[in-house]
Amino acid sequence: MNPKIFISIAIIVLVSCKSSKQENFKKPPPPFPIIEVPQENFIGYTEFPTNIQGSNNNEVRAKIAGYIEQLYVDEGQFVQAGQALLKLETNLLSQNANAAQSGVTAAQTNIAAAQAAVDAAQVEVDKLTPLVQKNIISNVQLETAKANLQQAQSRLAQAKANYDQAKANYQAAVANVNYSIVRSPVSGVVGKIIKRIGSLVSPSDPTPITTVSDIKQLYAYFSMNESEYLNFLQKTPGTTVADKLKNAPAVSLILANGEFYPEKGKLQTVTGQIDPSSGTMQFRVLFENKNGLLTNGNSGIVRIPTTFNNAIVLPQTAIAEQQGINYVFIVDGTDTVRQKLVKLKAKFNRIAIVDTGIVAGKKVVADGAGNLKDGMAIKPIPAKADSIINSLKPIFE
Repeated sequence: MNPKIFISIAIIVLVSCKSSKQENFKKPPPPFPIIEVPQENFIGYTEFPTNIQGSNNNEVRAKIAGYIEQLYVDEGQFVQAGQALLKLETNLLSQNANAAQSGVTAAQTNIAAAQAAVDAAQVEVDKLTPLVQKNIISNVQLETAKANLQQAQSRLAQAKANYDQAKANYQAAVANVNYSIVRSPVSGVVGKIIKRIGSLVSPSDPTPITTVSDIKQLYAYFSMNESEYLNFLQKTPGTTVADKLKNAPAVSLILANGEFYPEKGKLQTVTGQIDPSSGTMQFRVLFENKNGLLTNGNSGIVRIPTTFNNAIVLPQTAIAEQQGINYVFIVDGTDTVRQKLVKLKAKFNRIAIVDTGIVAGKKVVADGAGNLKDGMAIKPIPAKADSIINSLKPIFE
């Protein structure tokens, strides 16, 4: 046999054998976890960053200009309303008060002298009146006496006015001396003290000397965007915003260290309009602070619960999305998956609440939906819905 013909036949045989082996080998379908769609009561949580402020934060400012002579408190100290915080230098103020007091004394002396002149003028009028009536003396003398009485009375009125002015000056001087003691406007905790001994302060200073914060109760402020706010309005019972705030569930606070604050908060108010610069609505939550754990300026996370009764709950890994359309893959009686459109009600921490499109008891692919196609064959791996869902849930309190 021709060697070239022999080689050609051998190559054909080898290729035929290889093709036959490839046809006999079929790649097995990929495995996917399958769960039975559960229906259960579910609590989802929406979280918002928050900043915390005392329920009453008062800036402490001087009512008069002066140099700080003495500090009576320190930062972080609790003070009562009216308690002295610091003292301003009062040498000039005291001198002014002493001078004003002298003015009051002089005014009182002038009143006494003017009153004596009025009394004397009145005696003269009283003495001359009957004499004129009996035609013993002329009426000119009486009229002159009456004119003198009027002048004396005018001087007395002026002396009393001068006294009132002197008294007002003295009271103002004393008030300034009293203003040299800067007192706390409210009961609370002293913040950072900006000015120290020797610093000049005045009522026009742009920065307050310090701040005193009432922290028996605190406000946590957070913002919702327009979509979140509309969801809040639609899902919270009540006809008015005030009703909805009243019916809203208690709010949790996660502190900066990740721990939960022991007290629950209550939604109190929401701004009446959307902030055009941020597109958000600001909410305020009230927290009691009996143990003093919180303080003005704390940060944290506000967590609001939402309860869904008899909800269709799926892991978000079971849901594929394409151009805003959500769908899951149902497993039929064999090992083939079928695409099924669904409408979602809400998403929480990788958990999806299904509104329509699927019912409890159906079997769906629990993970990897984005890798499937309609009619694709898979190897179903039975799994427990609770185990998969619970593995996706964050650890709640």
